[in-house]
Amino acid sequence: MGAKTCFVVFTLGLLHVHLAFVASKAVTDQEAAESQVSSSHIAQQRIGDLGLLDDDLHHHDHHHDDHDPGFWKKKVIWKEGWKKIWKPGKKQIWKPDWKKIWKPIWVPIDVPVWKDIQVPAFKKIWKPKWVEIKVPAWKEVQVPDWKKIWKPIWVPVKKEAWKEIQVPDWKKIWKPKWVEIKVPAWKEIQVPAWKQYWVPQWIKKGIPGEKYLGKDPEGWEYTSHDLWKKKLVWKSAWKKIWVPSKKQIWVPHKKLTWVEDYKQIWRTEQKQIWVDDKKLAWKEAWKQIWRTDKVQIWVPDKKLTWVEGWQKIWKPSKKLEYVKDKKLEWKEAWKQIWVPDWKEIWLPAWKKIWRPVIINEWFPSPDHHDHHHHDVGWDRKDTTSQSKVLWKRDNSQSVVKSAAELPSNAQNTKTITSPTQS
Repeated sequence: MGAKTCFVVFTLGLLHVHLAFVASKAVTDQEAAESQVSSSHIAQQRIGDLGLLDDDLHHHDHHHDDHDPGFWKKKVIWKEGWKKIWKPGKKQIWKPDWKKIWKPIWVPIDVPVWKDIQVPAFKKIWKPKWVEIKVPAWKEVQVPDWKKIWKPIWVPVKKEAWKEIQVPDWKKIWKPKWVEIKVPAWKEIQVPAWKQYWVPQWIKKGIPGEKYLGKDPEGWEYTSHDLWKKKLVWKSAWKKIWVPSKKQIWVPHKKLTWVEDYKQIWRTEQKQIWVDDKKLAWKEAWKQIWRTDKVQIWVPDKKLTWVEGWQKIWKPSKKLEYVKDKKLEWKEAWKQIWVPDWKEIWLPAWKKIWRPVIINEWFPSPDHHDHHHHDVGWDRKDTTSQSKVLWKRDNSQSVVKSAAELPSNAQNTKTITSPTQS
């Protein structure tokens, strides 16, 4: 049952991760589409603003004709602004889970016990009884006989003897000696290894094609092209780590050995010599004697015998009975617990952007009669050969700040992004 529960929890976790991934991808695609629509809308709004500024420029030109000869020149500057974005984050939640526990229960059982009882039995006994019998016996009698005897005599002889002498000899002994040896041992070392890990990286992915934005009153057409969108990829990298290992080394050690040696000793030897002695010899002779002999007779006697008998006794025994008892057992149960988990959420943040602002500058005309109405409009000294306006953005100044760090006036500012921003 525990294995089935773990499998169900693992399947639900995989489904949760898949749904979170699909939702994050849908939000990213929606933001990219909204950024494209907002870019086209902002460009059209800029074209309308340019038309209004052109009318204001003519008005100011006619106004200054009577006072100071000169002309108004439109200039685009970039102003700092803040854009609200959403960045992924994690929120700790608690999800239910089941924990396997064991509950103690009492189970009624029958316990076998042995009861001491007395049961009748018959014991086999033996009773003593005397029986009249005849037993054999031996009666001693004297009979004549000749006995062979040996008489001692002394005979001079040469007797062999051994004389103890001391002779030199060499005794083999063993002396202890310590010998230096090398014994193997294992040393803990650190060996290098490479571990692969993945680093998230944002890359720019180009959107092919060119988008027509509109035309201003002067006839200039506005298009946007080379749009980019961000894509998160995982880049493989390798990190050098140190893993523990063992290396065989040889350490010096002392071993006790025994060395053969010889020591001079004096050994006792036996040397054969002959000494004078006398030997006791026995000479054969015969002597008449009276030998005691035995004759078998039968005499009356009594024999003690044992007769079989039976005696009634009571012997202890055991009887098997069953008594009621209870046994403590553990029953499997499931308890609901709450385990921590992380939920993918979107957190608001502020991203620093630069928006274009068109201002008017007044330039006095060198010659009021010749150049009064000829240089009104865009200053296109550096873009005379171009057929469209390109907005440049400083990416080095783009930073993302949280809503807490952003000023309150920046949150209410309307943001105009450049056409190249996605």
